Amino acid sequence: MDIFGILTMVGGLALFLFGMNAMGQGLEKLSGSRLERILEKMTSNPFKAIMLGALVTAVIQSSSATTVMVVGFVNSGIMRLSQAIGVIMGANIGTTMTSWLLSLTGIQGESIFMQLLKPTSFTPILAIIGIFFIMMSKSSKKKDIGTILMGFAILMFGMETMSSAVAPLADNEQFKSILTMFSNPVLGVIAGAVLTAVIQSSSASVGILQAMCATGAVTYSTALPIIMGQNIGTCVTALLSAIGANKNAKRAALVHLYFNLIGTIVFMVLFYIINAIFPFEFFEQSANQAGIAIMHSVFNIFATIVWLPFMKLLEKLAYISVRDKKDDSAPTNEFQILDPRFLATPSVALEQCKSIAVRMADCARDTLKLSMGLMSKYNDRDVEIVNENEEKVDVYEDKLGSYLLQLGSKNLTPGDSQTVNMLLHCISDFERISDHAVNISECAKEMHTKGLSFSKKAIEEIHIFNGALNEILDTAITAFEHGDIEQAKSVEPLEEVIDNLRTEIRNRHVKRLRKGKCTIEMGFVLTDLITNYERVADHCSNIAVCMIQIHDNSFDTHSYISDLKATNNEEFRRKFTVFSEKYMLPDAKKTD
Repeated sequence: MDIFGILTMVGGLALFLFGMNAMGQGLEKLSGSRLERILEKMTSNPFKAIMLGALVTAVIQSSSATTVMVVGFVNSGIMRLSQAIGVIMGANIGTTMTSWLLSLTGIQGESIFMQLLKPTSFTPILAIIGIFFIMMSKSSKKKDIGTILMGFAILMFGMETMSSAVAPLADNEQFKSILTMFSNPVLGVIAGAVLTAVIQSSSASVGILQAMCATGAVTYSTALPIIMGQNIGTCVTALLSAIGANKNAKRAALVHLYFNLIGTIVFMVLFYIINAIFPFEFFEQSANQAGIAIMHSVFNIFATIVWLPFMKLLEKLAYISVRDKKDDSAPTNEFQILDPRFLATPSVALEQCKSIAVRMADCARDTLKLSMGLMSKYNDRDVEIVNENEEKVDVYEDKLGSYLLQLGSKNLTPGDSQTVNMLLHCISDFERISDHAVNISECAKEMHTKGLSFSKKAIEEIHIFNGALNEILDTAITAFEHGDIEQAKSVEPLEEVIDNLRTEIRNRHVKRLRKGKCTIEMGFVLTDLITNYERVADHCSNIAVCMIQIHDNSFDTHSYISDLKATNNEEFRRKFTVFSEKYMLPDAKKTD
């Protein structure tokens, strides 16, 4: 094999790895947040956990990625270790799907049907369809499908290139002697583990082994220990991801290692004992791609069946390896779900961001309502809670904002990218709402300290204003939590009513001031109060408008609001009329 043959093999390997990565990313984007929802449906039923783990891994074509996600879920407290074990088992079965796809390169036969099954026959068509979708389609879903098809075509082309490049080694005695050396179970396992640990993908290392089958020099006796080692080597990714994680996450990574390590030892001991008593005729024959896929699947299914009755033992082994100390404290940290491990799977990371954003929104809403209540019933403890909650909302903004910026730098789908932008805008509004809550509590504190009180008419007007503010706050945040665009469209008409309320209440105060029915000092307090109310309504409007714009792919806020308030917008005018009547102030003549 000359230098050009080596370059061809390395180039084929590069295309193979690139194609596998592109196909996996396309599948992941196409599946979107469904991955997160599927994995969160884990129950104590081990069979369901195994099936779901296999399904997710078959979709994203990487058991390492699935296991890293599981480590993240356990670290965040979303998943228990007992649930994670079943998913990890299933991931080992799901990863064998790639080897079955790659086995198509070894199809032999002259019939038309067999020819059509060969990748060289259909991958060019897939590549044409894929590039057409990527370049011509405006739909993100079709672009993702195009990426999957192109990734698969490149993957298969790289496989064919590697196989062609190593074919001349069939007559190379030195190469054969090296492969014979790996027939030694220990050396074969070590070689397979090291190769997989370096490229961090058992699917890719199995694919390389399948490509080597083109030489005809790879026997099943050589392939078996290498495949066993590959299953051990793939645990390195999860072990690395567990560095810095909590103890349960470390245990999840160790479960993956123990599953493959002990499974390999048991399988090989049984296999070689049986082979010594009843020699397998195929064992010294040349392996082919399909044979490699079969061995890969048989081992992982065997290991799962063996471990299934002993899942509790596997969990106990992990607890023995990573022990709890008596002084260990495990404080709950809700920000643990913003795990850096999820950034490798953006759709999963985005779901965690949404969850935290909802908690932030609820905290801001509760804080504002508590501060509004202080105007009618003051107590110092509630003022402290308002301040504590405002600090908590600040932490939400800091933690979530930083995580979203990291997520925004990843390879996101257009839809996910828009959602990240929406969340960044909305969390700023939630933080400002909590700031206004503090301002309102300070108004209440000033009135309590100075022994001030509003007139009966002013209290009645503020009560109506409170009702409108409560409704716009609930409407905006509920729309945000549920992604309800129709509900979000009710915010802007109510916001305009609140603007009118602020103006009218201020005008009525001026009239009372002129008649000597109110003081300038109370006027300052009232102005601060209704200004904060109106600003909160503005932030609710920002949240709703941002949601609608993301949904409609429109980003000109001023133009959108102008169009919304146009006289020919019947829906807006109808809702505005309903809210105006609902929050109408008492007749001015009676209140003066």
